[in-house]
Amino acid sequence: MATQTAVKKLTQEILKGRRLKRGDDLTIFLEAPLEALKEGAHELQKKFCGNHIDLCTIINARSGRCSEDCRYCAQSAQHKTGIEEYPFLSQTEIFANARANEKAGINRFSIVTSGRALGGSEFKAALDCYRTMNKRLHIGLCASHGLLTKEQFHALRMAGVTSYHHNIETSRRFFPEICTSHTYEDRIRTIRLAQSEGLCVCSGGIIGMGETWEDRLDMAISLSELNITSIPINSLMPIPGTPLEGLQQLSSNDILRTIAFFRFINPTANIRLGAGRKLIEQNGAPAFLHGASASITGNMLTTSGTTIIEDMKLLNRLGLTNKNANNQNRAVHA
Repeated sequence: MATQTAVKKLTQEILKGRRLKRGDDLTIFLEAPLEALKEGAHELQKKFCGNHIDLCTIINARSGRCSEDCRYCAQSAQHKTGIEEYPFLSQTEIFANARANEKAGINRFSIVTSGRALGGSEFKAALDCYRTMNKRLHIGLCASHGLLTKEQFHALRMAGVTSYHHNIETSRRFFPEICTSHTYEDRIRTIRLAQSEGLCVCSGGIIGMGETWEDRLDMAISLSELNITSIPINSLMPIPGTPLEGLQQLSSNDILRTIAFFRFINPTANIRLGAGRKLIEQNGAPAFLHGASASITGNMLTTSGTTIIEDMKLLNRLGLTNKNANNQNRAVHA
């Protein structure tokens, strides 16, 4: 087929240095056979990521009572989801979790908190946690604390944080449909502040919230323009009590097509599987072979995830590895 030939040609062009930009014709990603896209994504992943799969874990260190109205989220105070609510966890609990993940072979550990922005005594407590982990552990440290200031990003970096997680969630066009309490530009501004402080930014979004395929392509291009090097792709797991609770879950093929064209558009980035991984057959195995070079693992907030032991076995079966990455992560992002 002509489209298969076009995919092969585009793959070779990207391998040789071409990068897709806003304004390019991207219809090939919607019209080409999925198998052709998967083959191309596999080649790109092999070239730019090898057989390494970056594994990260998170701890939900402050839960619920969020002032924001994101329509997909169980953490919003405006939704009645019945989740457990609690203030910032103790340093003892967070440190023990991080140490256990390091011993399990995880590459990066992130403290995640609900709310528009972490501040006051809780932000100071978070800094204390990062300092302790940076001093006593070797696992890479990531933070996810909302819309922070430049001064806060500087404090995080000085405490040993090397990465900051802050999703753009979707396209600029569709963003007002899922959140009205802050703007898309607020998120872009936060990302740029983190980057200006020298932090690696992990930013992606959620698919399956009612957006179009064009919205997904736009999100992929926007992340490329922001030079994002770690891109989590979450598939909506509709949560009872949220405005999106009635949406139908995505098919495995739709998720795999999205992952494949994200690899084409962001060829050197870590494309990271997030929520909804189990919507893909074999717990996401086809994705790891066709575009996804990273994953969140362990116990994930309010969405179903997978265990570290399961993932280690899966990677071994697929001939992939996450070994020997901890020191590299700290060297690159420190």
